[in-house]
Amino acid sequence: MRTTKFTLLAIALVTAMSISSCNEKTKTETTVEKPVSTETVVANETPDYFLLRPEVEKAYGYTHAVKIGNSIKISGAVSMDDEGNPAAIGDLEQQMKNCYADLDKILKHYGCTFDDVVVENVFTTDMAKFLEFAGYRTEIYKKQFPTGSWLGVKELAIPEFMIEIELEVHKAQ
Repeated sequence: MRTTKFTLLAIALVTAMSISSCNEKTKTETTVEKPVSTETVVANETPDYFLLRPEVEKAYGYTHAVKIGNSIKISGAVSMDDEGNPAAIGDLEQQMKNCYADLDKILKHYGCTFDDVVVENVFTTDMAKFLEFAGYRTEIYKKQFPTGSWLGVKELAIPEFMIEIELEVHKAQ
């Protein structure tokens, strides 16, 4: 019985110390000051919209890119000609190259390069084929790769599209 009382006392003591330790840790954590952001936000910046293929984009109801401050969001690029018709049908590698060529035009419009890209999301209807050609991206991203996701999807806007690539860009001013 003495051992049982001793064991219970030891458990109670350890529990009390743990709770006290957690409370102290919580107190310490809540008093730590967070660093102050040095990023300047301008409240009245007007969005700058860019249409790569104005007639096509108006017909489908989207804008290819929007710049606000130092950030640019670029809608998914697909392999199409200037009239909006699918290009390089059945050839994922060429479709990917066509996407990057269009994205390059948009980046240049804003005075950017692929080095300014911080997010790249790739949507493809054939992930195995994309993985075969993903090495091509080393020709696009010379300094570093951006963050992003590669997603296998059932279909894209038009059945002949096999890949779509969207970007987010940060351009230091």
